[in-house]
Amino acid sequence: MASTEAQTTVLPQLGHGGEPVVREQLYIGGEWVDPVGGGGVLEVVDSTTEEVMGRVPEGTAADVDRAVAAARSAFDVWSQASITDRQEACRAIAAGLAARGEEIAALISREVGMPMNLSMMIQAGLPTMSFSTMPEVIEQTQWEEKVGNSLIVREPVGVVGAITPWNYPLHQLCAKVAPALAAGCTVVAKPSEVTPLNAFILAEVIDEIGLPGGVFNLVPGYGPTVGEAIAGHPGIDMVSFTGSTRAGKRVSEVAAGTVKRVALELGGKSPAVVLDDADLQKSVVEVVSRCYLNSGQTCSALTRMLVPRERLPEAEAIAAAVAQQVKVGDPFDQDTTLGPLVSDTQRERVRGYIKKGQEEGAKLVAGGEDPPEGAGKGYFVQPTVFSEVRPEMTIAQEEIFGPVLSIIPYEDEDEAIRIANDTIYGLAGGVWSSDPERAQRVARRIRTGQVEINGATFNPLAPFGGYKQSGNSRELGKFGLDEFLEVKAIQM
Repeated sequence: MASTEAQTTVLPQLGHGGEPVVREQLYIGGEWVDPVGGGGVLEVVDSTTEEVMGRVPEGTAADVDRAVAAARSAFDVWSQASITDRQEACRAIAAGLAARGEEIAALISREVGMPMNLSMMIQAGLPTMSFSTMPEVIEQTQWEEKVGNSLIVREPVGVVGAITPWNYPLHQLCAKVAPALAAGCTVVAKPSEVTPLNAFILAEVIDEIGLPGGVFNLVPGYGPTVGEAIAGHPGIDMVSFTGSTRAGKRVSEVAAGTVKRVALELGGKSPAVVLDDADLQKSVVEVVSRCYLNSGQTCSALTRMLVPRERLPEAEAIAAAVAQQVKVGDPFDQDTTLGPLVSDTQRERVRGYIKKGQEEGAKLVAGGEDPPEGAGKGYFVQPTVFSEVRPEMTIAQEEIFGPVLSIIPYEDEDEAIRIANDTIYGLAGGVWSSDPERAQRVARRIRTGQVEINGATFNPLAPFGGYKQSGNSRELGKFGLDEFLEVKAIQM
């Protein structure tokens, strides 16, 4: 596929500084093309230095129209591609992303603030895994089956609009694009305007392997313009959105006008239930680490720790000690365990919640709203722990998206489960107990899409998604592929 070369400045392999990464074109129809809008530019800010680190063009509804036209044309070709061709495409994209893993990790560490060692494993590793696992998932999918006198066939849903957030930017994008392409769909993608640079690497990788023009299209821009244009476009058959619950509601409203399929992955306020027979030291340390991952900017973060009331003082002390040992600093410092938040807006939001917690009477046992000691530039906040949090408090109900843990005491197991389920969300959760059968029994009663027992490892092939206002779909593995398939009955 012929393509004009993407215009960019080389990003330093590690660390900050250097010339800004400048992208001047969109990727539409298999080519790097100039935007047709008003020439707006999205500036990307390094979360540690607060300096502009890159610029990308601001897409418009007119650019979405072009991308949808390209995707619709390409769908006629790609939907008929063989299973082998789709498998090979996913393998090639995975290899291309893996080859640029360090570059991706460094870029996202600057955009988001995740420490580099974690960014290599998560921000660069998971996108590669999303594509590398698809060939096997494709092989395991039952594309046709007989039911009586009917042949049941699974077919691609069509043109997919993918709208993704800033916290795990390339992972969230690839978690949609990989199964969509594997299903035979074509894609129009809008990355977050806060962290759009990494999406251009995916576009370059896809361009290099020579997929038919229009199979993947990239249009960065703001939600009210590009996002709404995608959600409401009559030429788009499905929109897959990951972001806040508030924004997800708006996507659903706009998409309803064309009765397209909507897949939503939204917010969370996930509980960690520490039962009375658990190893408290081990449990609390693990919960704090899960709360603070990516500076707390994780939708599935375990931000509410429920502990037996009689063990509350002990849990407070352990959590405070862990928080005080956290090394806040530059993501490229190998000793750093907690980087900055993504933006000044996010930093002020988190500080506001910390202030609110104190105003409502929660006990501050670590951290606070003041900047970390020695903090100069950078969107840093202190790792914070509240105790004696009541379930109805704001910090126990609303998604903070920062390194803020709420410790909530309970009297017995039934009350713990009631409190765990007492939010509008239902994304993730955890249970800690010395009795695996008891832990599993409690896990079954927690109304969330995922529950980990005793700190079990995240499984990238297991379905990820939520109950209630955390969403209505599943991503990853075969469950993620199913989201992009239609089911047809052919009577014979």
